[in-house]
Amino acid sequence: MAAKAKPSVGRQVLDILIQAGKTIATAESCTGGLIAAALTDIPGSSAAVYGGFITYSNSAKARMIQVPPRLIRDYGAVSNQVARAMADGARNTARTDLAVSATGIAGPGGGSEKKPVGLVYIAVSTELATVVIEHRFGDIGRAEIRQATVAAALDLILQVLTTDEAK
Repeated sequence: MAAKAKPSVGRQVLDILIQAGKTIATAESCTGGLIAAALTDIPGSSAAVYGGFITYSNSAKARMIQVPPRLIRDYGAVSNQVARAMADGARNTARTDLAVSATGIAGPGGGSEKKPVGLVYIAVSTELATVVIEHRFGDIGRAEIRQATVAAALDLILQVLTTDEAK
């Protein structure tokens, strides 16, 4: 008998959310909707995925998910503070139990010495707390940075769900 394949991280995330009766929203900048797509590619995802916000521009971050413009001005769109505000804003706007956000520099341009190509912040917001992780994927290519961000976001969601069960 063949060994049963381990479910994908996305499937694990959805199974936990569905079992707990929880919902999730996404707020995406550098990934342009790829996190939402990774979740909604899985059959049955509509039981937990509310929807997503593609907030690529700074004005979209402010208008769609209430990121305070002063945070963008003071820290930049690619920052811990803005990632946190994006996740919190998406959760509050969508009225979901969780939200995940991603903001970063996918390249090939746009990087600087302080904020190089491959710098990404991912946040997961729950009613209890918001967790933000910084990743430095390096200048590995735009598509690769975006895919690495999706994988890291799903891993962070799973970590949050399994450490506090998103209560």
